[in-house]
Amino acid sequence: MAQRVINFNPGPSALPLSVLEQAKSEMLDFQGSGMSVLETSHRSKQFEAVLDSAIQRTRRLLGLDESYHVLFIQGGASMQFAMVPMNFANGRPVDYVDTGTWSTKAIKEARICGKETRVVASSEDAKFTYIPGKVPVNPDAAYLHITSNNTIRGTQWKSFPDAGDVPLVSDMSSDIFSRRFDPRPFGLIYAGAQKNAGPAGVTLVIIRDDMLKKASKELPTMLRYATYADNRSLYNTPPCFSIYLCELVLKWIEETIGGLDQMEQINEEKAALLYDYIDGQDFYRGTARPDSRSRMNITFLLPEADLEKDFIAGAAEAGLYGLKGHRSVGGLRASIYNATTLESVKALVDYMDRFAKR
Repeated sequence: MAQRVINFNPGPSALPLSVLEQAKSEMLDFQGSGMSVLETSHRSKQFEAVLDSAIQRTRRLLGLDESYHVLFIQGGASMQFAMVPMNFANGRPVDYVDTGTWSTKAIKEARICGKETRVVASSEDAKFTYIPGKVPVNPDAAYLHITSNNTIRGTQWKSFPDAGDVPLVSDMSSDIFSRRFDPRPFGLIYAGAQKNAGPAGVTLVIIRDDMLKKASKELPTMLRYATYADNRSLYNTPPCFSIYLCELVLKWIEETIGGLDQMEQINEEKAALLYDYIDGQDFYRGTARPDSRSRMNITFLLPEADLEKDFIAGAAEAGLYGLKGHRSVGGLRASIYNATTLESVKALVDYMDRFAKR
């Protein structure tokens, strides 16, 4: 096998090597079926076992009780931007906190759907470099939507707002399964899998039963959450291979890492290593406010933007890939999701130090 690079891509992103190796070993013959998962019927006992395992592992890892439904839906988090207001507005206003790019897109989609959409808090005044400290709660809102982690600006909610009786809805695409949190205030959580949970092609949706009962029934079949809940995500052919890889990733978190507490500890150590280096010298500069910094996406700048091409080219020569910042903001970004090892972050810090000295 050719030498694998160290992958800091923001998504699709690194997958655990052991997961890739298992998928490789089962590619031609999945559990003695004589077929790959790519060829296996989604109605087969083999695939239903994969789906059931993915659901139960999600429940155990996140501490979900039986009031939550675990769904696998296509269309990415971007489709959820529209599905959420279509299902739950029902003539009531919907509230959003705007922390940049992805929450901004979610707000735009809610308005396209013709819903009364209120931005109750925003960090746009400082180019989305922080998480708002105080979030007003309107009792008449159908829900309060937040984006738990901003991949582009490098910010993350450290604690979630108290919305009282208003259900929280969160896009957790980029930090799901990275830390422990209390799921009970959330009426709905959605997450594109391609950062921490698996490959692109499937979106994990976790919806509380009382929220599901409020969902509109006046929608096309494939845009109703009830369609997926009533049919165990098997109303139509789901993205079987993506779900299979998600199950392997969840198994890796649960059995190899030891669960979310251990995963969170590793992620804290990785982020601290990189932030401590950035803060301890005067060549690189972090872009997110320290109290709002993401553990998943570390964004930083060089003294001069002209140096970025040299930095990225040198990183590639050192086997470090995916460090270019998002095209909308520039700069540099290291995405250190669950599958990125501590050793990989150490290699990045070593390279950054050599580059700065040169």
